[in-house]
Amino acid sequence: MEGTIYSLIPAVLMLVLVLVTRRVILSLGIGIIIGAFMLTGIDLKEGLVLIWSLFSTIFVSEGALNTGNLYLLSFLFLLGITTAFMTASGGSKAFGKWAVEKIRTRKGAKLLPAVLGIIIFIDDYFNALAVGQVARPVTDRYKISRAKLAYYIDSTSAPITVISPISSWGAYIIGTIGSILAANEISNYQALEAFILMIPANYYVFAALLLVFLTIFLKLDIGAMRTHEKRALDTGQLTNPEGDVPGDLNDEFKQHNNGKIAHLILPIGALVAGTVAAMVFTGIRNTEGAVDLLAIFANTNVNISLFIGGLAAVVTAGVLYAGQPGPKSGAPLVFWEGIKAMLPAIYILVFAWMIGDIISQLQTGEYLAQQFRQADINVAYLPLLIFIISGFMALSTGTSWGTFGIMLPIAGEIAAVTEPAMILPALSAVLAGSVFGDHCSPISDTTILSSTGAGANHIDHVLTQLPYAGIAAVAASIGYILLGLTGQVWIPLLATLAVVVLIGILIHSLTSSVEKK
Repeated sequence: MEGTIYSLIPAVLMLVLVLVTRRVILSLGIGIIIGAFMLTGIDLKEGLVLIWSLFSTIFVSEGALNTGNLYLLSFLFLLGITTAFMTASGGSKAFGKWAVEKIRTRKGAKLLPAVLGIIIFIDDYFNALAVGQVARPVTDRYKISRAKLAYYIDSTSAPITVISPISSWGAYIIGTIGSILAANEISNYQALEAFILMIPANYYVFAALLLVFLTIFLKLDIGAMRTHEKRALDTGQLTNPEGDVPGDLNDEFKQHNNGKIAHLILPIGALVAGTVAAMVFTGIRNTEGAVDLLAIFANTNVNISLFIGGLAAVVTAGVLYAGQPGPKSGAPLVFWEGIKAMLPAIYILVFAWMIGDIISQLQTGEYLAQQFRQADINVAYLPLLIFIISGFMALSTGTSWGTFGIMLPIAGEIAAVTEPAMILPALSAVLAGSVFGDHCSPISDTTILSSTGAGANHIDHVLTQLPYAGIAAVAASIGYILLGLTGQVWIPLLATLAVVVLIGILIHSLTSSVEKK
């Protein structure tokens, strides 16, 4: 089964079940079971042993603690506790009141997460969770659905991080590009220069970012998003009442009546400062040779940095809460409520890691890459096909980075052999397709963390983001066709953006005419 067309079964089955049942844990679980039995020849005992192994290796691998996963899971719990303290202290309520005075329109409230998503470009995980914590009190106050907030977060976090050289993604990609250029004996430019030159050919990213702002200024509520926004405005119900929502607190939780904005801002500031400081420290510590900003971010330990930042935020929020006078909820209750708020996201993330391991062992990505290698490709369609294959691979595996690791060397090798001038556009198409697939995948960790940061039901976020990702992908596909035919980079980029604007205006006109009727 490994490395054959049958290796697609768990991924495709899981995706279909998610869309049909809207129960992501059930769908992931069935995908894990089917994949495990495929790997063990439908042996019940061996299949169960494999499933236990997949679960246990998340925490312990090769006789040692899997610290990367443990730090990330711990960070999620710390984030939940921080949120609980900020809520209990009345900081979120105070910030909401302040925001109402400063941000006077619903459009302004929508702009807040979009702009913050672009400003915070260091890491997609950090972006997704930090933007949600800062923006949620404001978007809640203006009755913006959590699904819309999750869309703003997800469609700015990965896109801005993947084109930033000073980021965890950028550093990883630059390192990979360097080895590809060396392997194919390309010495026209260095890895960093190549990365900078690739940025304008990442058409999906620019299409997705432009679409975010079009949805704000043209009120583009498409498909299921329309339902969520209408319910939020009409009833004040910001989430789907039928789904689990990470980050929400129950009715037992009481907010302090004398909260200050500092009770929200200072913990967020501690989170930012602690994370960035830890990223710089671990980056310097792990760098051999010359130390510069790029080397620091290439060698930083993101997960432990997030953990340290989260710990700093909890301590800050806890100290501020303890110093508040008057009656308030007990600290143990605050801790427990914060932990409970994160459990749905933790469950999904653990299951997503397990299905990702199954898909890796089935060599699904290798099968897709092999089919791509063997295809007789017209060089003019090379960027488009790479974009599509990378998108499907990221969709089925739930990982942009995994897709980068598989597809970047393949795309570089094919372009170097067929048309060396196409190597940078081909590599850009891999990055673009990977982010597109990541946006569509219910098992993507970035998608999971975006819904967590927004406090949205996960499957609602996936389904409401799909139409927007599809529009950006269509526009990007047109751009890659033009790139292959003309050999130009900037003209196809302008064409991509023009297509997004035209589609946006068309949708706006259609929805406006329907509303008037």
